[in-house]
Amino acid sequence: MKLITLLPADTYTVINKTIITEEDRKNIISLYEPIIGPIAVCLYFNLLRDLRLNEFISKDYTHHHLMRIMNSSIETIKLARETLEGVGLIKTYYKEGEPNSYCYEIYSPLSPKEFFASPIFNITLYNNLGKYEYELIKAEYELPKIDIHDYEDISKELNYTFKSSSTYEPIDTQERKTQGIKLNGIIDFDLLLSSMPKGILKSTTLNKKTKELIEQLAYIYNLDTLKMVEILRTVITENGTFDKDELRKSTRKYYQYNNSGKLPTIIYRTQPEYLKTPEGDKSQLAQIIYMFENTSPSDFLKIKYKGAKPTARDLKLLETLLVDLELQPAVVNVLIDYVLKKNNNKLNQSFVETIAGQWKRCNVETAEEAMNLAKKENKKYTKTTAKKSSNIKKEEPIWFNQEIKKEEMTAEEQQEIDDLLSKYR
Repeated sequence: MKLITLLPADTYTVINKTIITEEDRKNIISLYEPIIGPIAVCLYFNLLRDLRLNEFISKDYTHHHLMRIMNSSIETIKLARETLEGVGLIKTYYKEGEPNSYCYEIYSPLSPKEFFASPIFNITLYNNLGKYEYELIKAEYELPKIDIHDYEDISKELNYTFKSSSTYEPIDTQERKTQGIKLNGIIDFDLLLSSMPKGILKSTTLNKKTKELIEQLAYIYNLDTLKMVEILRTVITENGTFDKDELRKSTRKYYQYNNSGKLPTIIYRTQPEYLKTPEGDKSQLAQIIYMFENTSPSDFLKIKYKGAKPTARDLKLLETLLVDLELQPAVVNVLIDYVLKKNNNKLNQSFVETIAGQWKRCNVETAEEAMNLAKKENKKYTKTTAKKSSNIKKEEPIWFNQEIKKEEMTAEEQQEIDDLLSKYR
């Protein structure tokens, strides 16, 4: 995907593609905000506000207008926009020029019924809020059950109440439109079909809605195609069909069994595009930075485990760094690499959190910033410990050698770089 830099002078127009009700506004705050955060919600409502002079299309604004209203940086606004795109609340179109132009299409949130039926939204809301808060919100949307078993339906049909009259010309009217979450390429359905026992799964069963459900389940539970095949085999019936609710339950149980009973949440899997280093540099250092930026922390830790699954304790530590401290994924990868080398391949929680807290206070957001700060702190550490133990040599990450010239590296160091980068070549 083309890397586009958003500038304050770039213009935008808001296009209303739906009908936004007061109930929708409530749903955005109650259901979406715990998942996408207050800044993304603020951006959504400000884009709606830009439509106040015209219900269907706004006048042209610059992004500096949003920066002033939201008191936020252009990077923060871009990340909030991408978050809204991800959950289907807006759709963005781009035209290059002087300045660049954007069109932001506004869509309605899902109805509560659609929201709670979505495995991604429902599970993430539960995990982000906790059981108590989740049950409180869910109770707001549950309809009371009224027993009308003893009543008789005497409602009249339309053709009984009204008669047909003269013809008329239909008019175009605005309608409520939602997008929901769009995923692509999570599951290889050709592989899925070929991996099932011959004839057990009908191709007609895998319609559009069913595929969307399977992709959503695979995404939120971080499952590949073959793992989904394993789960599907447990719910498939003799008729070659399966119950969607049973598939949801089986997938959830599978994940919880392998993750100490916990449920997943949505976090950035890799570094956001606007915080990545521009491509072009082919040096070894640039390749290492590329690896930090394009690997999720869980995958990076798995590489450090030589392909084995990381422990639940280490994964919990990653969750703390990403969710609680809100460190960027590339920064977390640098931190993992640094601590494992300095601490004899041990992720001591207090040691990790001490460094993470410092990096958060220093507002470190990129891999390069994290690497430079680690080098700076290492020099202080080296001077302090040199007097106490001059004969003890602490192992350091390869990237501490700023030159990283191939001829200066040992065979072991070169092999480590090759192992780390092999996945991305």
